[in-house]
Amino acid sequence: MIPQYIYNFDLSALPMVETDVLVIGSGIAGLFTAIKASEQHLVLMITKKSLLESNTRYAQGGIAAVIAEDDSPAYHLQDTLVAGAGLCRSEAVEVLVNEGPDGVRELIRLGTLFDLENGELALTQEGAHSHRRILHANGDATGYEIVRALAVEVHEHPGIDVWDEHFVVDLITDRGECIGALILKEDGSKVFVKAKATVLCSGGAGQLYRYTTNPDVATADGVAMAYRAGAIVRDMEFIQFHPTSLCYPGAPRFLVSEAVRGEGAYLRNVKGERFMEKYHPQLELAPRDIVARAIVSEMELTNSIFVYLDITHERPEMVKHRFPTIYETCMRYGLDMTTDWIPVAPAAHYMMGGVKTDLSGESSIPRLFACGEVSSTGVHGANRLASNSLSEAIVFGRRIVDRIHSLPALEGSLGRDVKSLGKESKNTNRAKEQQHSKPVSERRLRLQKMMVRQVGLRRNGTSLRQAIDKLQQELSFFDQKLTQREELEYANLLTCAWLVTSGALHREESRGAHYREDFPARDDKIWQKHSLQQREQAIVEEWMS
Repeated sequence: MIPQYIYNFDLSALPMVETDVLVIGSGIAGLFTAIKASEQHLVLMITKKSLLESNTRYAQGGIAAVIAEDDSPAYHLQDTLVAGAGLCRSEAVEVLVNEGPDGVRELIRLGTLFDLENGELALTQEGAHSHRRILHANGDATGYEIVRALAVEVHEHPGIDVWDEHFVVDLITDRGECIGALILKEDGSKVFVKAKATVLCSGGAGQLYRYTTNPDVATADGVAMAYRAGAIVRDMEFIQFHPTSLCYPGAPRFLVSEAVRGEGAYLRNVKGERFMEKYHPQLELAPRDIVARAIVSEMELTNSIFVYLDITHERPEMVKHRFPTIYETCMRYGLDMTTDWIPVAPAAHYMMGGVKTDLSGESSIPRLFACGEVSSTGVHGANRLASNSLSEAIVFGRRIVDRIHSLPALEGSLGRDVKSLGKESKNTNRAKEQQHSKPVSERRLRLQKMMVRQVGLRRNGTSLRQAIDKLQQELSFFDQKLTQREELEYANLLTCAWLVTSGALHREESRGAHYREDFPARDDKIWQKHSLQQREQAIVEEWMS
């Protein structure tokens, strides 16, 4: 069983720091929310590494917002709903498409330098978008530019305190509300941070899989600790695999942006044949889940571990100017985008599900909020539309802050039950002192490989049940004493693996990023509903309204 708290602690004996708003994570969601909250509140931001290390930093393509005169929120809404395969919450998407442009303007006000063309914001098109509405920066370094600008603002703001190299272990609840978190400091000591509001901006779960575009910090911490605290998580079975990550000996699984296809690149199998016409009328600009599965099919048909991305027919000057980061990275491994076909394969990329929130970003636990990839606002449905994630972070970050402004102050003293959290009986304590039977690094690699093989792009009941059995046995990991950061990260990955796998086994259909070989059809009559999971509760279903 997954416990509520994974660390042995006595809250009454710990030092306590108080703040108005505790922000956990430093991607676009964390940075933007912290900046907005600091207008009226004291903010403490916790980062696992540094302000510049997050999934946002590696976002290449851009941010989706209706800017062009020939575009409209109605078009953006329809594109998002189609990509989401019937599981988007229309009211959440309406919020996104209508408030996104103002959010982008605020990013510009805060110093983000988006690319211009003839003095106007440059726009590109990506898969499943009907119009050119993707703003980008430095060609293909949009995420880095946004983080750079926001980090400067955070560093200079007197109302924001940043704790780098700190690890959030558990969320603390009292009388049904979240009152803060237990923090592991860089020196190994612990501190309780008490906060009027706690905002999870901790990113996704890419490290669940052996092959991912995500950085090392993406270990599912936020969704795991929220689930342990009793929050409802939603639609965890929907994991998006990016169709085109670099697949070359000696090179990392580097993301090759969807914008490359948006600018005209072709997909070819190892025989040199274009193949997307066999799978979708939008060809290379089909939704990501379709493109990713098409690539896997071609790899199997040709007995290859990759396909090619070909943009050699476009002008070299355009390719170098539009995709400088991708071009330079490929060149480091002897691949020239302007003359060579680039070997690519799918890799885990984005978690559509997460902590269920309302339209103000608040979870099922009062005072606990979620923003960005860790959240499930209802925007993405079963399959995220390209470049909607950065827009979602700023739109809902601002809404979260509006809600925090209206929160009453926390009561002055902690409840009696909270003060003794973490105290354990002698029998439990003795069990926790046992040594791990296998190194955590070995456990983690084994988990990642199992998720690729059995809970990956294509799933079936047999492999999912086998995965559940293995995970059930591995849950004994929680019976051991967990003190090191790598142990805590693995505990979070294990928690999230359980949520993803059980959700995938429960959903007996194929929809969006979730594909079941034994149930290959989408079934709106039975399955147009959300999967809700809560600690110590069976999966329940929430019908679309």
